[in-house]
Amino acid sequence: MISTRSLKTLIAAVAVVAGSAVSAQSSNTLLNVSYDVAREFYKDYNQAFIAHYKKTTGKDVKVDQAHGGSSAQARAVNDGLEADVVTFNTTTDIDFLAGNGVVAKDWAKKFPNDASPTTSTMLFLVRNGNPKNIKDWEDLIRPDVKVVVVNPKTGGNGRYAYLAAWGYVREKGGTDAQAAEFVGKLFKNVPVLGKGGRDATSIFLQRNIGDALITFESEVVSVEREFGKGKVDAIHPSVSIVAENPVAVVDRTVAKKGTRELATEYLNYLYSDEAQEIAAKHALRPRSEAVLKKHADVFKPIKQFTVAKYFGSLGEAQKVHFNDGGQFDKLYTPGK
Repeated sequence: MISTRSLKTLIAAVAVVAGSAVSAQSSNTLLNVSYDVAREFYKDYNQAFIAHYKKTTGKDVKVDQAHGGSSAQARAVNDGLEADVVTFNTTTDIDFLAGNGVVAKDWAKKFPNDASPTTSTMLFLVRNGNPKNIKDWEDLIRPDVKVVVVNPKTGGNGRYAYLAAWGYVREKGGTDAQAAEFVGKLFKNVPVLGKGGRDATSIFLQRNIGDALITFESEVVSVEREFGKGKVDAIHPSVSIVAENPVAVVDRTVAKKGTRELATEYLNYLYSDEAQEIAAKHALRPRSEAVLKKHADVFKPIKQFTVAKYFGSLGEAQKVHFNDGGQFDKLYTPGK
C-alpha cells in the first residue's frame, strides 16, 4: 500500500509534469489578433509559416487567429485578450496599446518599413455592370447613390475611407473646409455603418444595401472567393490613400508565455518572398518591389497620397477627426 507521503510526492510530480506540458504547449502556440479583412490572408500565411518553422527548427507550432474591427480588437487586447502578436490596419491601434504598456513604445522600429510588411488602398465595389456609373469620389455624393462604409470609430477600414475622401478634395486643390463639406455630403449618403470591413461587405452583398462599398483593395479578392465572381466590379478612383498594415509583438503576453522569439520570427517571416507572394495573392500590396511588379495586373497604378501629407499622422488624425466630439461626430448624424 502506498504511503500518504509517497502519494503526495507522486501527485506533486504529476502536477510538475502536467505544468511543464502546458507550459511547453503554450510556448509553441501563438495567437494573432487581427482585423477582419485579413482573415483569408492569415489563414494561408499561417500554413506557410508553420511549414517554414518546422523545416528550419524541426519544431511544431500552432497559430490561432482572431478577427474583427481593428480598433475593437485593440481594445480587446488592451482589456486582457492574450494575443502574442497584433496585425492591424492602422498604426493608431498599436499606438493605443503602446501607450498602455502592452506593446513596446518603439514597436514601429522593430521590423522593416515601420513594421508594416504590406500596404493597401481604398477602392469602391459596385454592383455588377456598375448600373449607377460610379467612377470617382464625386459620384459618391450624388443624391441617387447610397454608400456603405465602416464606422470610423470601430475600424481602420472606415478611418481610411474617410481620410481618402478628405484627401481627394485636398489633392484637387481644395481647402480643409471644402473637404469637410464633401465628406459631410458623402456620409449623408451612408444608410448604415459597418462594424468592420467584413461586416460592411455583408451589408452590401447579403443585405443588398447601397450602390457602392468603400473598402480595402484586398476585399475585392475576398468577395470573389466568398460570393463568386461577377457579383461586383472594382472601381479604382483617380486618387486614394496609402493604408499601412502594421504589426507588433505583444510584450505583455510573450513575457508571460515565453513566446517572444517565436512571435518575432512569425512577424519577420511576413517579409519573406513566400509571404509577400501570399500577400499579393490576397490583393495586399507587397513591400517587395519585385513581387509587386510581378503582379502588376492586380495592383493597377493609382495616384496615392500618404496620411502624413494632409493629416500629420494617424494619431493626429484620430484626435482631430475620430475622437468623441471630433470632425466625424460633427459631420455624421445617424439616421439623417
